[in-house]
Amino acid sequence: MAKVIISCAVTGSIHTPSMSPYLPVTADEIAQSALGAAEAGAAIVHLHARDPKDGRPVHTPEDFEPFLRTIKQQSNVVVNITTGASPYMPVDYRVKPAEKWQPEVASLNMGSMNFGLFPMLNRFKEFEHDWEPEMLEASNDLVFRNSFKDIRYALDTLNKTGTRYEFECYDTSHLYNLHYFFREGLVKAPLFIQTCFGLLGGIGAHPDDVMHLKRTADRLFGDDYRWSVLAAGANQMPVAAMAASMGGHVRVGLEDSLWIGKGRLAQTNAEQVTKVRQIIEGLGHDIASPDEAREILQLKGGDRVGF
Repeated sequence: MAKVIISCAVTGSIHTPSMSPYLPVTADEIAQSALGAAEAGAAIVHLHARDPKDGRPVHTPEDFEPFLRTIKQQSNVVVNITTGASPYMPVDYRVKPAEKWQPEVASLNMGSMNFGLFPMLNRFKEFEHDWEPEMLEASNDLVFRNSFKDIRYALDTLNKTGTRYEFECYDTSHLYNLHYFFREGLVKAPLFIQTCFGLLGGIGAHPDDVMHLKRTADRLFGDDYRWSVLAAGANQMPVAAMAASMGGHVRVGLEDSLWIGKGRLAQTNAEQVTKVRQIIEGLGHDIASPDEAREILQLKGGDRVGF
């Protein structure tokens, strides 16, 4: 059985600073949190940028540069730059950092969807910054656009850089969308498919949901893909454990969940990586090093990035 790749999504754009004092916001916090996750066993770090003053999502190439260079100088970890960015941003803007920095991996959302963050207003009542509740409430009327034209734009832009993809699939139709682009020859095997569970607007996080997407991907892609999972909030570790028990790869991190246990905030990304590593090794599997992840996913190598 192949070794298990742990990805760590360090900060994301969904959670807001008032929700946790441990959410990385500044470039130095993002870099150090990513390095800590790598030290704990993450082979891949999935990166977003934030405004250091108020923590809101930002997404220019210049926003990424300080922590990209720090991570590159101090670690062999595989860097994955988001093109999902924020669902409030257009695709041409979302693609620019990956176009500029040409990472080994970039995330790519495979379909449009409702993207409901507003239920978090039931849990979190006090916010330091006005933009936080405004962003959450606005998701009542939010469609995260990832049309076929948008996806093709991202592929046409990034394929020429040698970057490969973390294909984020939040529902069954997203797998079929990816299959279309695969048949068209715009993406190549092995496909790194990140099936995403438990976010309102996408598929749920019940074991039947996990198995449904796995069976569908098996039928569509056979041996041409590598399967990974992420799950939101309290579903993070149960879904990771389920996938790991079947030899799948896993993603954890403060982008996907702020928690390490019931009622306990994770203080670092490394804490979540350590916990999922214990699950994986407890099942008798080994975790992949960054270079082993490069081999499994057939990446171009850290010497061919733009930072």
